[in-house]
Amino acid sequence: MEISAGGRFEIRVSAADVGKRVSVRRVTDDAAGGGKFTDTVGVLTSWDDGVLLITRRDGERVRIEESSLVAGKVVPAAPARRRGPAASYEELAHVSARAWQPVERERLGEWELRAASGFTRRANSVLPLGDPGMPLDEALRAVRAWYAARQLPAYIQLATGAEGTQELLCAEVAERGWVREVTAELWIGALAPVADREAAGVELSRAADEAWLSRYQRKGVSEVALKVLGSGPSVWFATVPGAEGEGPAAIGRCVVDGRWAGFAAVEVDPGRRRRGLATTVVAALAQRALDEGASAGWLQVETDNVGARALYGGMGFAVHHSYHHYRGPKGAGPGTGSGGGSGSEPYRSS
Repeated sequence: MEISAGGRFEIRVSAADVGKRVSVRRVTDDAAGGGKFTDTVGVLTSWDDGVLLITRRDGERVRIEESSLVAGKVVPAAPARRRGPAASYEELAHVSARAWQPVERERLGEWELRAASGFTRRANSVLPLGDPGMPLDEALRAVRAWYAARQLPAYIQLATGAEGTQELLCAEVAERGWVREVTAELWIGALAPVADREAAGVELSRAADEAWLSRYQRKGVSEVALKVLGSGPSVWFATVPGAEGEGPAAIGRCVVDGRWAGFAAVEVDPGRRRRGLATTVVAALAQRALDEGASAGWLQVETDNVGARALYGGMGFAVHHSYHHYRGPKGAGPGTGSGGGSGSEPYRSS
């Protein structure tokens, strides 16, 4: 926090810093002591009518009264990473999108509209990397119409917490009535240490067979779902066979794409958990990815999945950024909602 040579706090942030990453300190009421300090770090997404709106790394929006500020400063756009491969948000967004492809897509400027008959939000949401080529309200109206024509809810996938992510667009769509429904994190890590682990007994194949699908958490997988599961530059499915007459003990999926290997659908028979099977599956897939020239891995973890977070953290993976799915509001109108300005200028993501 910014402190002057005389020991006094200083406010070195203003409305001109909207879009930048800031750290601010404010005083809040405290019945016991008369007041206490609270620090907030994130992207300053607006400063209007004496109120600051800051979006944290996890996507939470914090409203702060200007009158409560005691200190503030602009900080680097992204904190230095302590471990893991170097990667930009845009690179990871493209890589993860190629690993989970829709069956239908359409361009809206630099945005990509994706649909797969409702199978997962990732394959049925907009990936807005750049300029939609029109004012934001008009773009959101086109998005909602496109999904309505397919009898699907309109979702936009947005990211926060890294350099080049979309805190400003998060704030814009929230002001227009779009609601954040799901938040998860994308983790990355070096591949070699994962591949060094024991991986005996794992069978690898290019297709998800009936045995693999019997362990997959989404039952009654449709033809569309099979297309999504099989999509990607180089797809591998891992299976640890169970006892005779039983389904697989564990499964997993990996997509190799250049230097990246993306892991997903790692699932273990509930009766055989905590025996290292998930680690074994990921290790086997990592070994295959190394053979194909990959050197780094990525995966997506829900914020409340304590077991998965412990597992992947122990393998050396760490959070790169958070991503969120915002669902469009019901009713008519351009993006709908009470706020958001005139929409007269083309929108460019941060």
